[in-house]
Amino acid sequence: MLKFFKTQEDRKIDRLEAFEPGCWVDLVNPTDDELEDVCALTGVPEEMLRAALDEEETARVERDEGALLCLLDTPTITDTDEGDTYETIPLALIHNDTCIVTVSLRGNSVLGDFISNRVVIDTQKPVFFILSFMMGNAKRFLSNLRQLDKKSLRLQAELHRSMKNQELIQLLGIENSLVYFSTSLSANLNVYNKLERFPSISGNEDYKDLFDDVVIETRQAMEMCNIHRDILSGTMDAYASVISNNLNVVMKLLSVITLVISVPTLIASLWGMNVPVPFAGLSWGFWLVIGISAVITAVVSFFVIRSTNSIRIKTPRQIRRGRGHHARDDRRD
Repeated sequence: MLKFFKTQEDRKIDRLEAFEPGCWVDLVNPTDDELEDVCALTGVPEEMLRAALDEEETARVERDEGALLCLLDTPTITDTDEGDTYETIPLALIHNDTCIVTVSLRGNSVLGDFISNRVVIDTQKPVFFILSFMMGNAKRFLSNLRQLDKKSLRLQAELHRSMKNQELIQLLGIENSLVYFSTSLSANLNVYNKLERFPSISGNEDYKDLFDDVVIETRQAMEMCNIHRDILSGTMDAYASVISNNLNVVMKLLSVITLVISVPTLIASLWGMNVPVPFAGLSWGFWLVIGISAVITAVVSFFVIRSTNSIRIKTPRQIRRGRGHHARDDRRD
């Protein structure tokens, strides 16, 4: 999709029907024909226009044929059957003496704020345009991280009540999203370190202050992402330990059941042999054997259950409650 926008005298963005010098060219999942048209209209190299169309492209900044390419990673939310998935995709910001060009595979919410005039920008000031996008992009990362944190807390609360595979899978998805965010924020910071040396930023006090705010917001987002990732990683390890412990308890319980059942099975097999056995000639011999089997089974069951000390499967909440009771008892002592 190809669109043209330009800031008017009232400082509002209006959509244009055709290309004009000083405008903003917005490309979303463009076709080959649209790329060729923009390349001819703006003079921007086609390689720069195609840079953001590769989802695996890394963030970078480069110059070529009088055009500056600033490729950044931006957060995006994908609706799937398992819920919202948080990912990152590249977005290209390109400017030369003629215009500003943005290229992405999907629509971007920060650019959407520009188009709807919720954020005031000037298409004839490319440096201010790029810095405004960087600030909006950093805030979008922070917003998505807060949403991920709320989702993680909700899933953990559900897991405290009962251990389910669905919640564990969703927590794993959140952990993957945090890895994507951390990698993208680190790549964006590397781009900002290179942009800091550009005269168009370092030589303008207003741009320098805005750029410093962008770096601060991005570093804050990166620190928050690392904290959430470490906490979630520890939580996943704890749940893995709980699941492993519960599995051991289940296997122990099954072993006890097998041992108890083996007692009457052994007695029945002994009296089922084709040789003379005790009580064979008695009319009540069958019931006597059954009684002996029941008594021995009850005795074995009593001692086995007593030795296992009431086997139960516990959830993380029950484990924490038990620790809390022990701590209170220790304080009383």
